[in-house]
Amino acid sequence: MRSMSEQPARWTTATVYPDMWADPDDDPRNNNGGTASEGELATLQDGLRDFRLTLRMKCEGLDAGHLARRSVPPSTMSLLGLVRHLAEVERDWRNWISEGEPLPRLYGPKDADFHGAVAEQTVVDTAFADLEREQAALDAELAEYQDLGVRVGRERIAVRELMVHRIDEYARHCGHADLLRECVDGRVGQ
Repeated sequence: MRSMSEQPARWTTATVYPDMWADPDDDPRNNNGGTASEGELATLQDGLRDFRLTLRMKCEGLDAGHLARRSVPPSTMSLLGLVRHLAEVERDWRNWISEGEPLPRLYGPKDADFHGAVAEQTVVDTAFADLEREQAALDAELAEYQDLGVRVGRERIAVRELMVHRIDEYARHCGHADLLRECVDGRVGQ
C-alpha cells in the first residue's frame, strides 16, 4: 500500500469542466430534466437524493481494500466506514420518529461502524445493503407526513428539522468522502 506521503496525481473523468466529478450530461444528479424542484418538501428530498448519490459516486469503482482505507492515523475514517455510519444514523433517525421500542444498532457499540469497516467484500456488500434498506425504511415512514411542521416520535421532532438534519449529515460526510477518495486514487471533483 502506498504511504500517505506518496499522493496520487489529481484526476477526474470530466472533460467539459475539469474540476467536476463527471460531465453534466453523465451526472445522475442532473436527471431532473432541467426543472427546479416545486415546493419545500420536494426541494429537501432532491437535496438529500443528490448527497446520497454523491456518496455513492465517491465510492464507485473501488475495491474493498480501497473502500476500507483509513484516512490519516489515528483516524478510523474510511469510505466504507462512512457508508456504515450513514446506515447506522438512518436507523437512529427512525428511532427518533418512533413511538415504540428503539431498533438495535446495526454494528454494535459506538464507533463500531468505523472500527468494523474492514477490507472484505462481504463487509462492503453488507454495508451498502444496510444503507439502502435503512434509507428506504426511513423514507417510507417519512412519506406519511406531507406537513413538514408536524412533530413526531418521543422527542417530538419536526419532520422539517429531521430532513434538514439528514441533509447536513450527508453533506458533511460527502466532504469527508471527497478527501478520502482523493487520498485513495487522486480522483477529485464536485
